[in-house]
Amino acid sequence: MFPAAGKATVTVLERLGHGVDFPKEQTCCGQMHLNSGYPDDARRLAERFVDVFGEYDAVVSPSSSCVGTVRELYRGALGLEHPVLGKVFELSQFLVDELGVDDVGAAFPHRVAYHPTCHSLRLTRVGEAPLRLLRNVEGLELVDVPRAEECCGFGGTFSSKNADVSSAMLADKCAAIEETGADYCTALDGSCLLHIGGGLSRRGASARPIHLAEILASR
Repeated sequence: MFPAAGKATVTVLERLGHGVDFPKEQTCCGQMHLNSGYPDDARRLAERFVDVFGEYDAVVSPSSSCVGTVRELYRGALGLEHPVLGKVFELSQFLVDELGVDDVGAAFPHRVAYHPTCHSLRLTRVGEAPLRLLRNVEGLELVDVPRAEECCGFGGTFSSKNADVSSAMLADKCAAIEETGADYCTALDGSCLLHIGGGLSRRGASARPIHLAEILASR
């Protein structure tokens, strides 16, 4: 859904001098299967992930929900253990906590609202990493979103199984973003951005969704 986020991740890491491989054998991490009650299918994908990425120094993803699945749920829900699971990082967490970098040389002269996604708050626990990176982007004005830590209402299959509740939560989130006067809303998960972006578009709002990686790749 957001191929630009993956490309931007590569751009940022290579700008900082790191070699990046993209194994073509990789597939879905299995989060959707695990969340939907198909643990056997999820485990097959988890074992494939370990086979494909097992020898790398670090595995970086522009999705905190996927990272949380691999790093936390492979062990907790599937009972899978492998050293590579401790080497899987969400992009902002990798840059700030592992590399000690909070300025990647980006420039993005726009007013930006940041939505802290549920997985980034409660599963990967990225903390201040995304905000530190955004505050060091040249020309970027970071605005505070009212009730920022409230869920946007996506929640994977929650948005289809509980559509009315999801839509009400989305309306609250979009109204909060509009209140800031932001040009863009950024986050660490494409799924949440897809949901929020659709809500903003249907409301005729001027704010648009953009992944954090795309902002960091901008010059």
